[in-house]
Amino acid sequence: MSAAVTFTLDGKSVTASEHETIWQVAKRQGVDIPHLCHKDAPGYRSDGNCRACMVDIEGERTLTASCVRHPAEGMVVNTATERATKAREMVFELLMADQPERHAHPDPESDFWRWSDSLGVTASRYTPCEKPAQDVSHPAIAVNLEACIACNLCERACREVQVNEVIGMGWRGNHAAPVFDLADPMGLSSCVACGECVSACPTGALFEKSLMDETAAMRMVYPDETVDSVCPFCGVGCLTSVSVSDGKIVKVEGRDGPANENRLCVKGRFGFDYVSSPERLTKPLIRREDAPKDPGRRLNPSNYLSVFREASWEEALDCAADGLKKSYGKKGGAGLAGFGSAKGSNEEAYLFQKFIRQGFGTNNVDHCTRLCHASSVAALMEGIGSGAVTAPFSAALDADCIIVIGARPEQNHPVAATYLKQAAQRGAKLVVMDPRHQGLMRFADHALVFKPGSDVAMLNAIL
Repeated sequence: MSAAVTFTLDGKSVTASEHETIWQVAKRQGVDIPHLCHKDAPGYRSDGNCRACMVDIEGERTLTASCVRHPAEGMVVNTATERATKAREMVFELLMADQPERHAHPDPESDFWRWSDSLGVTASRYTPCEKPAQDVSHPAIAVNLEACIACNLCERACREVQVNEVIGMGWRGNHAAPVFDLADPMGLSSCVACGECVSACPTGALFEKSLMDETAAMRMVYPDETVDSVCPFCGVGCLTSVSVSDGKIVKVEGRDGPANENRLCVKGRFGFDYVSSPERLTKPLIRREDAPKDPGRRLNPSNYLSVFREASWEEALDCAADGLKKSYGKKGGAGLAGFGSAKGSNEEAYLFQKFIRQGFGTNNVDHCTRLCHASSVAALMEGIGSGAVTAPFSAALDADCIIVIGARPEQNHPVAATYLKQAAQRGAKLVVMDPRHQGLMRFADHALVFKPGSDVAMLNAIL
């Protein structure tokens, strides 16, 4: 195929780049073509199995799936002929036969129902198949295969995007359905709860249990508002979209940011229940005079008022300031130290160390990142003149060889690990060095488990 081709789309001459499909060109031109098994997001390949995006090409006997078909020079494509429209309506009517009634559907506002509405398909004439049982064994994800259309988007999400290799398509023919590991209940499988399958599912066959109502029925809870944010956990910097209902977070989805490209891990997608925990402190507390410090005493979170009393912010800040003044009065700056937080911004970290150094007159200031990052900063400064890393971890996709040492990204930074696993799948050589075995070694060409404490000697030998 040449670098660019010109073809006719619905009577209009358009130009497509080398790797664009008919569906992508149509979207760029503002033409809506229904789709279920195709997800327009980074990392997803088109599969063309649901047949919802069929278009008519002049001179060809059969319709073609626009999500996998690339245009050719001079091709004439029509997206809204009677034949194409009727074919799509038939696809949705056949699929609707096996769907739960819309009022009892796990997600009556899913892509499937949205496209059904646009085509005017509201009911099916066909006999439904046997209804599979709901699987709620997973702590965060509910599985309702009654709504599944076997589009295999969840399989691609699990195996090709997140590269966790848990979901596969099992059985045959009209019995085909997603299975977890060896057809285990999802809660007993090796699922790491990244939730990518939930995000990909076009029907709601996989959905967040946080959206089920308090009776655990199939009715969904719909958010009042959605707020763009950034994941508060690790330093990968995943962009998120937070859905709030009645003042509580009910759902978190990934946004297309440079660090995550819509992906999230279990922490980012499902780790938000602490926000509404009844044990979360919402008012300042001051220790009661009749409850002196006792290292052996265990505090009961439900009875914290036996040790502390509630106070106003003004009183609490004055109390903290008085404590700092007393320590400073006894030993000066040497009696105080400041520890910064990795959750703060660079600007906040700068202000904090400035406050400790000038306000308390001491250099006893530290930060958790210094311990693990100091050696690499020194090496980067000596090697390239800057303490900052020169490439994002997504650049692993462009690398021929990747060495991982001193890190366990599958456990600590799962979204970053997806790029390493994808690179290994595409043929990059992956070398993982760790005194303990780790999950990433499954994808490594060389998994080197070295003796603890011998890493410096090992690296010197390699150099």
